[in-house]
Amino acid sequence: MVGDVGRERPVYASLARSVRALVLDGRLALRTRLPAERDLAAALGLSRTTVTAAYDRLRDEGYVESRQGAGSWTALPPVRMSSAEPRPAPPGGRYGKVHPVPDDPSFIDLGCATPGAPAIFDAAVAAAVAELPRYSSGPGYEPAGLPGLREVIADGYTARGVPTRPDQIVVTTGAQHAFTLLTHVLAETGDAVMVERPTYPHALGALRRRGARLVPVGVNEGWDVELIAGTMRQAAVRMAYLVPDFQNPTGLLMSADDRAALVDAARRADAFLVPDETFADLPHDPGAPRVPPLAAFDSGGRVVTVGSASKLLWGGLRIGWIRATAPLARRLVLAREPFDMASPVLDQLIVRELLLRVEEVRAERAETLLRGRDALAAALRELLPDWEFRLPDGGMSLWARIGAPVATALAETAERLGVRVVAGPVFGADGVLEDYVRLPYVLPPDTLRVAAERLAVAFHEVEAAPAARPLPAYV
Repeated sequence: MVGDVGRERPVYASLARSVRALVLDGRLALRTRLPAERDLAAALGLSRTTVTAAYDRLRDEGYVESRQGAGSWTALPPVRMSSAEPRPAPPGGRYGKVHPVPDDPSFIDLGCATPGAPAIFDAAVAAAVAELPRYSSGPGYEPAGLPGLREVIADGYTARGVPTRPDQIVVTTGAQHAFTLLTHVLAETGDAVMVERPTYPHALGALRRRGARLVPVGVNEGWDVELIAGTMRQAAVRMAYLVPDFQNPTGLLMSADDRAALVDAARRADAFLVPDETFADLPHDPGAPRVPPLAAFDSGGRVVTVGSASKLLWGGLRIGWIRATAPLARRLVLAREPFDMASPVLDQLIVRELLLRVEEVRAERAETLLRGRDALAAALRELLPDWEFRLPDGGMSLWARIGAPVATALAETAERLGVRVVAGPVFGADGVLEDYVRLPYVLPPDTLRVAAERLAVAFHEVEAAPAARPLPAYV
């Protein structure tokens, strides 16, 4: 991006805009020392006056801090807060002066990217309940998971080109439990763990609680495998957590070539890869060719996969799983004892019934999610035409760039106006991504339209609010 600054005028403003975008995207980490003005001017073929003017603008905006004799480094400006008084809804708005609150039925929650249960859910529950007496005479504890469920999960991997035995599967109490368990087995306090930026927020929480040293890599524009490989080596990364299938929150899908290169990079860096496949079964075209799982490119046991029933089947089924080598699976079973002894039997039986009819569920999800995606995208293009987003080919959310670093203020204002959204910084390890919001499309199209209308009012209110002044220094 910085290499293209000479194509716009004035050039100093273009350079400042490029650096600002790199910081907000997370591709340029905070506290990164910037080149000296003379060096950057020489590298870009610009005058030193142009670079000085760009740095001055970035300092004025709060994206660069400098100290004489110490140089300049990247920073973030103060978050701009919304005004205290709400503006009235525009004519034709779908709500009046009484603003919905979270326990109001008219409140719209776009903070949760999880749909309701599929149409065959009741039949699956009935079949599972009928099966339950076969297990009720025993203790009910299967630390590795019910053999029948492990077999179905293993068969699913085999069908996707990754030969898997049931003894390589450990059933967990959700994907979050699976990942937390892996952090305790694969990483020690102080180990470097690579994470995407943006990424799933609760994975960051688990790693922080473990005491891991987070090493973020930006993926807003996709996976730069060469950069990832270099960072793995330089930071001595022990483990990398990533979401290669309809990435949460960007919706990006990693190519087969990048998967192969990433596994090779992990081998050379002696690191484990932990792909989260929670969204892998959610393409909007179930008939489209599927990219092989990351584990398909692994021959050395470096890829340890997390799966989940929560997005595809139902969030109330707290069932996840880990696919690993058989020896690592045995270690994981022993390591789970301090967390829980085993996952609920009935939930496992329900998940097994649903996975036996998984193609029906995938087709239903694809139809409803595609309808929601298109409805939300159409509403945003009409009401917030300056917002930027890609239409993902799978997953459950749009990752929208809102054009100003006000996502936190927008989220606060939107909640007061009756819609909850999650601001971009929640998905980063270091407070960047302030110009992004995640917008799930799991709700009905009419509801998504109302949500977009409320977001438009909230955004215009935040835009009109005065910027916060930085506090003066005390000396």
